[in-house]
This record gives sequence, C-alpha cells and structure tokens, in this order.
Amino acid sequence: MTKQSRHFRFGTSRLLELSLCGLAFLTTLSAEAAPTVKIDGSSTVFPISEAVAEEFQSEKKGAVKVTVGISGTGGGFKKFCRGETDIQDASRPILKDEMAACEKAGISYYELPIAFDAMVVVVSKENNWITSISTDDLKKMWEPSAQGKVTKWNQVRATWPDAPLKLYGAGSDSGTFDYFTEAVMGKSKASRGDYTASEDDNTLVQGISGDKNAIGYLPFAYYEPNQKKLKALMIDGGAKAPSKTPVAASKETVENGTYYPLARPIFIYVSAKATERPEVNEFVQFYLSSASKLVEQVKYVALPKEAYSLTKTRFEKKKTGTVFHGEQKVGAKITDLLKAGAAH
Repeated sequence: MTKQSRHFRFGTSRLLELSLCGLAFLTTLSAEAAPTVKIDGSSTVFPISEAVAEEFQSEKKGAVKVTVGISGTGGGFKKFCRGETDIQDASRPILKDEMAACEKAGISYYELPIAFDAMVVVVSKENNWITSISTDDLKKMWEPSAQGKVTKWNQVRATWPDAPLKLYGAGSDSGTFDYFTEAVMGKSKASRGDYTASEDDNTLVQGISGDKNAIGYLPFAYYEPNQKKLKALMIDGGAKAPSKTPVAASKETVENGTYYPLARPIFIYVSAKATERPEVNEFVQFYLSSASKLVEQVKYVALPKEAYSLTKTRFEKKKTGTVFHGEQKVGAKITDLLKAGAAH
C-alpha cells in the first residue's frame, strides 16, 4: 500500500468517525431538546399510562418524550402538588390533605377517570382449603387490632388450618392500600402494620405465589397474567353487596357492579398549568381518545362510552377540581359522579 493510499484510507476513516460522533451528538442533543411530559404515581395505573405513552411517542416519532414513574398514589401526589410532575396516576380520588397541599402551591388540576379496576384477593395455587372469602374475614385478618394477635389461619375461621397466616399487600403510599382499607375496614389507612408491603405489585405476585400460607391483594391487571401462579378468591361483600353469593372478579362483574366492594374507578390528574404546554395538552387529548382501546389491552375494564364522553367534555371545558370532595366512594357509580360534576 502506497503512502498516499494509506493517507486516504486513514483520512476517510477519521472523517467517518468524526461524522458518526457528530451524528451521535446531534441525536443526543435532539433527545435532550425534545419536550417532556412527566407522569408519576400509582403502580395500578402505570400499565395504562405506559401503554398510552408508548403509542403517543411512536406516533410523534420521538418529537415528544413521555416518562412514567411509580411512586404510589400518595407518593405521586406529593410530587404533583409540588409542581414536579405534569400528570398524576391515581388509583383513588385525591384526598383532602392532598387538595390542601395543591391549593397552597397554586396547583389546580383536572380529575379524569380512565378505567375501572378490580382489586383481587389471591392465594398460592398450593392453597387447597379456600376458594372464597368474606369482607368480614378480611377485616379479621387486616384490622389494626389483629397486629401480633391474628397470626394463624384458624384464628380467622376454625375450619381453616392451624398454619401461619402470611399477609401481603400494598404499601402505605399506595392508593390500592387506601381503597382496600376503606372498603374492608371502613376507614382509609386503618390496617395492621406487620405484613409484607410493597408498592411494586410484581413483588407481591412473587411473594404470594411462593408461599402456601400467603394471602394478599393486588390489581386485576397484575393477577391476569399470573393466573398459573395465583388463585383468585371469590368475594362475599356482605349485607350491602348486590349479590348474596360470593362473586369472582371479571370484566362483567366489575361493569354490572356485583364485584362489591373491591371494584373502583382509577384516574389521571392533570396539572392545569402544564396543559398550557402544547405537548401536555396534546398528550392528554390522545390519552382520552385512546383510553378505551388501550385500557382493555392491558387487562383493565374500560369505562362506559358515556363516561369517556363526559370526561373529555370536562377537560375541554377546563373544569378543574374533584367531584369526590376529598373522600373515598366505595361502590360509587362513576357515571353518576361525572354527571354531578358536569352540573357544576
């Protein structure tokens, strides 16, 4: 090889290297410069927001970046009411103390229901003594006074085995924890503390599936893909339940209201100030238009068409605030609440 040809080869390689470096730099710069929509909050709502974010980013071809975090409904509201996020995933309505925190920080918001969720009580596939459970049984297991005292299955029902009772459930920052305690104990956050807690539902799946004596609760979307590992229990909702026999969680029982009291609406809360940015406003519009399809793809129950229509109208008319008044509404029908909100 001549000196001239070597010089040409090395010169071309160096030019190519510099070109690639420049391209990488421009790509990085472009990614950093892309406007970002920040979402955080509920692990229950996460699969829906993640699916919407992926579809939206694909449609925008990378022109907008959407990040979705999981810090639990309570932890997410802390960030949201400090103005750190644009959208809050929530598996329960905003509470009074969170409303006060947002108001103090000047954060107004749109409350947008996006789906129904069934909270499923599950045991290991190895559990051979139980197929259904009552809310009274669950209260005996989980109420604060049971801490350190109710430690065996036969202390709940005498016909159940003399075996350790291993409890798994959502962490205290989770909206699932708030709703479960409200529905079962009659008071939000009223729970014994000596159980295995996690905001990560996959952690709960692993723990319960591997322990014959375990019982816990998690969103239907996390149970559905793990049916080979877990057994879902039918729920006897007591005197207030529409059905007088135990009911299994399903799309049909959630829609017709018979899966009581462990079915609930889930939400996104959107910062009104954030929607002044085109990327946030466009993403929320996309979310509401795509929700019914994507909700079912990730194994949640879509709202009635009327509810989505009312939700979209509420957002377009810039109606901020909550129709829940800072309280849980066990067994409430979402369409009735949206109609009440539309009247204000």
